[in-house]
Amino acid sequence: MPKVRVSLARPLYAEVKARRLPVSELLEKVVRNEVQRQDLIALAKADVAERLAELGEPDPETAAWAKDVARQLARRDEPAAS
Repeated sequence: MPKVRVSLARPLYAEVKARRLPVSELLEKVVRNEVQRQDLIALAKADVAERLAELGEPDPETAAWAKDVARQLARRDEPAAS
């Protein structure tokens, strides 16, 4: 398996050492998740482009509704204030 050198800020490095975290395993999971996230974004963008080509641009009222729904969904995913 190829090796990668990673730099961490000193406080984060201290936490990793103190908690004896498996850095390689964690980094592999994070990288896999990011690759999957980027793939899903690319698929979503391609789907939107396909729908726009098929159906055309939405009217202003529909676009405003969609933006409102997106805002509500984003708020729903925000962590609760503590």
